[in-house]
Amino acid sequence: MAHKINQEQFDRIANGGGFIAALDQSGGSTPKALGLYGVTEDAYSNDEEMFGEIQKMRARIICSPDFSSGKILGAILFEKTMDNAIDGTPVPTYLWEKCGVVPFLKVDKGLADEVDGVQLMKPMPDLDTLLSRAVKKGIFGTKMRSVVQEANPQGIKAVVAQQFEVGKQIAAAGLVPIIEPEVDINSPTKGEAEIFLKAELKDQLDALPEGTKVALKLTIPNEAGLYDSLADHPAVVRVVALSGGYSTDDACEKLAKNAKMIASFSRALTEGLNVAMSDEEYNAALGSNIEKIYQSSL
Repeated sequence: MAHKINQEQFDRIANGGGFIAALDQSGGSTPKALGLYGVTEDAYSNDEEMFGEIQKMRARIICSPDFSSGKILGAILFEKTMDNAIDGTPVPTYLWEKCGVVPFLKVDKGLADEVDGVQLMKPMPDLDTLLSRAVKKGIFGTKMRSVVQEANPQGIKAVVAQQFEVGKQIAAAGLVPIIEPEVDINSPTKGEAEIFLKAELKDQLDALPEGTKVALKLTIPNEAGLYDSLADHPAVVRVVALSGGYSTDDACEKLAKNAKMIASFSRALTEGLNVAMSDEEYNAALGSNIEKIYQSSL
């Protein structure tokens, strides 16, 4: 029997006010994320210690007073974070029970090399095992990312087809997949790529089995409101936006023009935070980022 989706969590994600925090930097992007946070590479000597540092960074975010259901709907975790605990409580349980924040899990294994102007996801042979672990740990949904670098119809079709194929596998396990075909903000053909992407997404959404629900995580489009019709699609729980390298202020300003998208920012959420800050300084800086992102998601 398939796992049953938590209705209270589903209603929060579908209808709640706020945004989804992305706390899911993985191996490749971890040193960069730590570096921006003021933890230099001489602070750890191996992967184990590096992940220990990023766990401390994430726990500090989650334990901050503004990291709560008032402004944050969900949080996307990296697999190691899902398996970790805060004050003895497993992180997914802590998020939902202490913060009122719905837990998601990043499930992709990174990007393949560019072909046809896109990067597909690397194969995920152990996905079913990971999904059943996620269900047991109280995870609500998943996220997986591919990247579109140019307006190549063939490449975009392949990206969206792969996202939905894996998305159906995730939905069958009783989780809500966040489909994330990111369009590179620096692409010279970004606007054109977004037109192709929207058409492909619509075709795949129309073809989903009755009752299957997905969320979409998309780059903020050049044309404001471009994805509004996707947000209204019966199969779509929510459309969230990635910050894609824009500064917090830029990302928030662009997002505010898209009434039916809410934020799911990673780098923009942690902008300006530093390991050396006092709790007072840290909580004020994070609180200010959270407030900006929250306002732009209304």
